[in-house]
Amino acid sequence: MKLPGIKALLVAAAAAVRCAAAVAAVEVNTASVADLDGVKGIGPALSAKILQAREKGPFQNWPDLVGRVPGLGKASAARLSSEGLTVNGAAFDGARAAAVPSLPMAGASR
Repeated sequence: MKLPGIKALLVAAAAAVRCAAAVAAVEVNTASVADLDGVKGIGPALSAKILQAREKGPFQNWPDLVGRVPGLGKASAARLSSEGLTVNGAAFDGARAAAVPSLPMAGASR
């Protein structure tokens, strides 16, 4: 007996697993080079800077990470947070605000 929907179901399940893995949290204080490189937006140069700064001690919070890693600003932190990077389990406070464009308020003049 051939079930035509099984193949589609398996493809959908595989896609769901990939999507879940793509947004899995990567803790900056315990991540390996491979873990960091797996976060979209972090390449070998940035992961090296993160690991070098981490040698001086764990990052306390996002401002500490941004302040200690050269070239990492608030916009980059927001983007990396939205890709799953965390500091002590926390997302970047501005990640949501940076990801959602602000809309003018009704009745506001331009």
